Amino acid sequence: MRIAVVNNFFPPRVGGSAHMAASLAEQYAARGHEVLAITAAYADAPADETKDGYRVVRLPAVKMPQLGLSIDFDMSFASLRPGNWRRLRKLLDEFKPDAIHLHGQFFDLSWLAGRYARRHKLPMLLTIHTLLISDNKLYGGVFRFLDTVLVNPILRYLKPRYVILDKLGVDYCVERYGTSDANSDYFPIAVDTGNFEKPLTKDVREEHNLGDGPVIVSLGHVIPLRNRLPLVEALPSILDKHPGVKVVVVGRVYHDVFLKRAEELGVADAIIVTGAVPKADVPAYFAAADIVTHDLNGGCGTASLEAMLSGTATIASVTEDNYPGIELRNGENILLVRPDDSEAVADTVIELLDDPEKRALVAQRESAMVRANFGLDVVAEEHLRTFEKLVTEADVLR
Repeated sequence: MRIAVVNNFFPPRVGGSAHMAASLAEQYAARGHEVLAITAAYADAPADETKDGYRVVRLPAVKMPQLGLSIDFDMSFASLRPGNWRRLRKLLDEFKPDAIHLHGQFFDLSWLAGRYARRHKLPMLLTIHTLLISDNKLYGGVFRFLDTVLVNPILRYLKPRYVILDKLGVDYCVERYGTSDANSDYFPIAVDTGNFEKPLTKDVREEHNLGDGPVIVSLGHVIPLRNRLPLVEALPSILDKHPGVKVVVVGRVYHDVFLKRAEELGVADAIIVTGAVPKADVPAYFAAADIVTHDLNGGCGTASLEAMLSGTATIASVTEDNYPGIELRNGENILLVRPDDSEAVADTVIELLDDPEKRALVAQRESAMVRANFGLDVVAEEHLRTFEKLVTEADVLR
C-alpha cells in the first residue's frame, strides 16, 4: 500500500502526537509499504527529507502568535500560506496514496488532506489525540463553540473512520462528533518499545544535581489539561514525610499556574523545570526517577505509558476501563488516582516511597502490561489490518 501520514505536529517537534505519527509511519515503511509524511514546517527542519525508510515533506506554515494567555500553544497553520493547497494536492497526486492517515481533528492539514481523500474517494483514518476541553469555563465554552461550528461540520463532510485512543476520547467523540462503533476503531496509544532498549544518553541526576534522594519526574508539556496542580498541592504532605524529594518537570511550560501555586505553598525549591528535551533523552529522565506522574487531571497519555514501559512506577488518573479491551487493575499493573485529587496523589506517592519493594513490583507489572498491549509493533499491525480492509472495500465500490 501507499500510505500518506498527515499531522501538523511531527519530529523534531516533541510531543505525543508527533512521536506517534512518526513511529507509525516508520512501522508502515518497515513492513514494506510506501509512506509519505506531510507536516508543517518547524524550526530549521528540512523542507524535504527521507528518513527511517519514508519521505517527510514540511510545508511552509504560519506560527500562531503567543498572546500571553494560559491556553497559548506552539501551533503552526499551513493553510494560511498561499499556495499550500496546490502544493499538497500536487504531492498527493504524484504519490497516489491508497489510504491517508490523518492525525488531529482540528489541524488544518488534516482538513486539507481529508478534503483530497473525500474528492478522490480514498479511505482515511483520523486519530483523535487531543480533546478540546478545559476546566476554565471561558476556555471550555470557546472550545465547545469551535467544535460545534467548525470542527464537527468539517468532520461530517470528510466522513473519516475514527481512531480513538481511550474511553475519555470515546465519550468526547460521541458527544461532540456523533461517532459510534460503526465508524470508529479503538486502538490504544502506540509506544515505541525500541526507544527504551538503547543505552541512556545522559545521567540526569548528575546533570540537575539531584543527589541520591527521591525523584518524581513529570514529563510532558504543561498545558491547562495537564496543569501539574494536583502534584504541587500534594507536595507539602510528601515533603513532610520525605523532605529530600525533588520534582523534575520536563516539557515546555505553556501554563505556569503550578509555579505560582508552588510559591504560595512554599515548595518551589523542590521543583526543577527543564523545558522540552529530545525524544532520545526521555528514557534517561525515567531512569532517574523513583516515581513518574504526569496525567493527574484525567488521562493516561504517551508519556505515562512510556514511563510504565521503562520500568518506573507511574501514577495516572483514568478508570480501569479506560482502554477498551485492555484490563487495568489498580495497584497491580497500574497506579490510579482520581482526577485533580491532590490528597490521593500525596497518599500514593508516600506509600510508594515508603515501600520500595511494592514500588518495584508494580513498576515491573506496568512495564509488562504496556509492552503486551501498547507496543508499537502491536498497534501498527492493527492499523494496517484496518487500512487493508478499507482499501479492499474502496476497490469494490469503484
